[in-house]
Amino acid sequence: MSLEFIKECQEKVFSGIGINAIEAEKLLNIPEENLKDLAICANEITQDFNGKKVDVEQLNNIKKNACSEDCTFCGQSAFFDTGIETYQLPQPEEVVEKARKAKEEGAESYCLVAAWREPSPKDFEKVCKIISEINNKVGISVECSLGFLTPEQAKKLKELKVKRYNHNLETAKSKFSEICTTHTYEDRLETLGIARDAGLELCTGGIIGLGETREQRLELALELGRLYPEEVTINILVAMPGTPLELQTDLPNSEIVRIFSVVRFLLPESVIKISGGRESKLNDAGEELLQSGANGIITEGYLTMGGNEAGKDRQMIEKIGLKA
Repeated sequence: MSLEFIKECQEKVFSGIGINAIEAEKLLNIPEENLKDLAICANEITQDFNGKKVDVEQLNNIKKNACSEDCTFCGQSAFFDTGIETYQLPQPEEVVEKARKAKEEGAESYCLVAAWREPSPKDFEKVCKIISEINNKVGISVECSLGFLTPEQAKKLKELKVKRYNHNLETAKSKFSEICTTHTYEDRLETLGIARDAGLELCTGGIIGLGETREQRLELALELGRLYPEEVTINILVAMPGTPLELQTDLPNSEIVRIFSVVRFLLPESVIKISGGRESKLNDAGEELLQSGANGIITEGYLTMGGNEAGKDRQMIEKIGLKA
């Protein structure tokens, strides 16, 4: 019966009807013996809507550490002593060189990330200068993750041909107040709305393994389904020493497969990207998830930790019959 139910849900996705919250919950709680069936069907949805291409992205953490927010998972929060180095915005030339290298290594997009609540007018002007230089000298698709935005800032990013704005929900609304107290879940939704209104594509998602329940992961997935972002980024918690979550227990790989697969049923057309924690928390650095609904990765490292080299990731993608 479980395989039959999975196939029924898959057919609803293929026909454009989509699945509802009750069906998504049943899929997420499918018996363990049917988990592989769920993953296979999610992969078939991915390839039907998106083909075999894997979206490969690189990040540049252009302003690191000393963030004013108290997100309990984050090694860059000024509230916690994590020993991470601190630096301010670099000169445009430095970022241009890294963007050029990313393009040469096969990255399709380059995301500029800054650790702050929101950009000051002066810092925003500097970021705009960096984006202009990348546009003029490199020609790679630029994405940004700069915290909370004003409508005017969002419009300016659109004018600069920024393709996509990243602003993660982090976790379910019912869990959020345990994870952050310096801003609200609604604040995050508001910024996503501002970005969307300015014509920017959306990238949003969260972190799994924060101590949330399976039901709360479903809650986040359903919110993502409602927002229908062009890209979903799912991080797997890497517990940082010095943060309140430093002793958090890792999720089993089976739980990770479940949520990636169900998100694919809810968002058949979106890029679903395996983000932080891919190399250290998965048994195979993402091979299984790229055959269970995911179709994107971040390569060459994250905000506060390294990652696989681009060449190694390209080999992994090709090994499983996909295209980098």
